[in-house]
Amino acid sequence: MKYGLPLLGAAAATALFTFSTANYSAFAVEKPSNAQTFQQLGLFADVLARIRKDYVVEVDDSELIDEALNGMLHSLDPHSSYMNPDDFRDMTSTTRGEYGGLGMEVTIEDGVVTVITPMDDTPAERAGIQAGDSIVEIDGESILGLSLTEAVEKMRGAAGEPIVITVIREGADEPIEVSMVREVIKRKVVRYEVKDGVGYVRISSFNENTGEELENAVKELKKEIGGKLPGLVVDLRSNPGGLLDQSVRVSGVFLDGGEVVSTRSRDPRDTARYNAKRGDMLKNVPVVVLINGASASAAEIVAGALQDRERAVVVGMTTFGKGSVQSVIPLAGGRDGALRLTTARYYTPSGRSIQGLGVDPDIAVSYVKDDGKKRLNISESDLPNTLEVERMNDEGELVEKEIIIDYPPEDFEIDDDYQLKRAIEIVKRDDFNSLIGSGAR
Repeated sequence: MKYGLPLLGAAAATALFTFSTANYSAFAVEKPSNAQTFQQLGLFADVLARIRKDYVVEVDDSELIDEALNGMLHSLDPHSSYMNPDDFRDMTSTTRGEYGGLGMEVTIEDGVVTVITPMDDTPAERAGIQAGDSIVEIDGESILGLSLTEAVEKMRGAAGEPIVITVIREGADEPIEVSMVREVIKRKVVRYEVKDGVGYVRISSFNENTGEELENAVKELKKEIGGKLPGLVVDLRSNPGGLLDQSVRVSGVFLDGGEVVSTRSRDPRDTARYNAKRGDMLKNVPVVVLINGASASAAEIVAGALQDRERAVVVGMTTFGKGSVQSVIPLAGGRDGALRLTTARYYTPSGRSIQGLGVDPDIAVSYVKDDGKKRLNISESDLPNTLEVERMNDEGELVEKEIIIDYPPEDFEIDDDYQLKRAIEIVKRDDFNSLIGSGAR
């Protein structure tokens, strides 16, 4: 049985967690299946002793053990890992919405740290960091081969400290150096305004404050418009995820009770269902949810729930496809760090697994023009050792779906945001209700 608060995220940097109060030893073995397990642990100790005695330079035992633990966990899937005590404290502060750094979500692929998305109003966003940028150097030193945890640690630091990162960007002839100054990242994750006569809410992540911020945003929008909203666009593009309970609370703003998401572990009897509270704040208000390939985990839960419950029209491009749950298990009460272990998958109200597939939009709209070129899009299915996809046909093959994409016209400026323009047009349509559930699932 697992206890605590689940958390979701896009990639190895942030994942869906359940905090546990149990104490574990880093090498605890509950019930070894045979003596070979003990022999292999003895082998590990022998190798460590040989490295300490004969390696060409002195080594730090704790660093070696950290890497060994992470190597074991990364072999399971991209989101399981070991966090040392410092990393565990950093993760806790991140979920509370405040930490020192640059403000971007990252993952690692083939040994290269890659940007999933820069966060709104942070040094990374203002410096022009883009989704898909590969970070190869920090302050002139290569980070190739470092673990994701090590790379993130190098990017974080005290507010006011300068940093230069070097990125490789698709289409650029040379590596790009980007200078920034670290800030205390106090994440206000919900922004709102009235756009073209309808409400617009941008949710950039799901931390401890997201649900409350959204509820306040809806109240303020109602005041600004002077009554019931004629429509609302909820922008979840490039939202990497966060706390599961907040995705349920956010979904509850639009639902009058009922299931939002369920999780299932290895034991089929261990199924948990999460329901919205009763009291739809936006009853009968047309809602459009905007998504893209960097919308992940908790963002996918919200989009999938409102789509399955036929409460919103989902517009944009297919999401990232992270459909797994990680439990964060403090070791020795956190003194020895914590174990982040994949323990379950999550499912939308209709029983869909999003793992490796993502949420497909009801109406597919591209942000960029169709230039005939294949674009680099990192998704869950591209990550090493990812969990298998469940949506197969009777022959065990992946079910392919044809999606017709609405591209911006040739004379449309990309900065004008074609996806948002189309979302506002859709939420205003007289036949809006006929569009709900119109896309392939």
